[in-house]
Amino acid sequence: MQKAKLTLKTSPDHQTIVQISEQVSVGGSDLLIVGGPCAVESQAQMEAVASRLVMAPVQAIRGGVYKPRTSPYDFQGLGLEGLKILAAVRERSGLPVITEVMAISQIEAIATYADVLQVGSRNMQNFDLLKALGEINKPVLLKRGLAATIEEFVMAAEYILSHGNPNVILCERGIRSFDTYTRNVLDLGAVVALKQITHLPVIVDPSHAAGKRELVADLARAAVACGADGVIVECHPEPEKSVSDARQALSLDEMANLAESLSAIAAAVGRTIPSRAGTSSPRLSFV
Repeated sequence: MQKAKLTLKTSPDHQTIVQISEQVSVGGSDLLIVGGPCAVESQAQMEAVASRLVMAPVQAIRGGVYKPRTSPYDFQGLGLEGLKILAAVRERSGLPVITEVMAISQIEAIATYADVLQVGSRNMQNFDLLKALGEINKPVLLKRGLAATIEEFVMAAEYILSHGNPNVILCERGIRSFDTYTRNVLDLGAVVALKQITHLPVIVDPSHAAGKRELVADLARAAVACGADGVIVECHPEPEKSVSDARQALSLDEMANLAESLSAIAAAVGRTIPSRAGTSSPRLSFV
């Protein structure tokens, strides 16, 4: 791991703060709470998400428009139409947006419409994609591969940093195990280790780790308690009707309640949660 010369800490106080928007950052004393659906399905869906989450202590919205699905017959995302929906919702709510990039050819469009480009678990070692993301001026949210070691995860981040982009956010989302009760095993030990050995922000995705909505909130709270810089959680206006990952999605009220519940835990570990991340006077009027 010594080869990760740009990713490793040079001193105990070495910590990178990644600026996501003018008002939102991750890696400092404020926790980052991200909520939204697995996939952008429609304008109405995303307006419902934004109108509820903008009033909660949620700092950013997630939503996939290019979807890496196990089956080629499953919903693959809205593509450019979905990006335009995300940009419109951001404009009206003031909440920055995060969406996944799957290929080099998608980078330019996504960077035009979104605030953070997410690299999914399946692409953690897509080295050509990582190199290309190292050449853009946008934050990159890098998810741990489903069977990646901590060293492999760190070296994947090193690819992005070594090509010029220092704004990388690491995301622990669970690793594959023999146990089928949960979708994956959330490795909170890796969160603690990454916070000790790297200077990059580390957030947690409890939704993909659990695979069951009733487990998500407690895993999110555990993530904050062990020192994560934030959480990214799937939620949907009608979870059972979600076209993707319906079983693990929270309702919007459940997402808001989870965000509120993290305040006490954040305070106990010396962190704070901004009351809301949009503009001081929200522009949205979703009716």
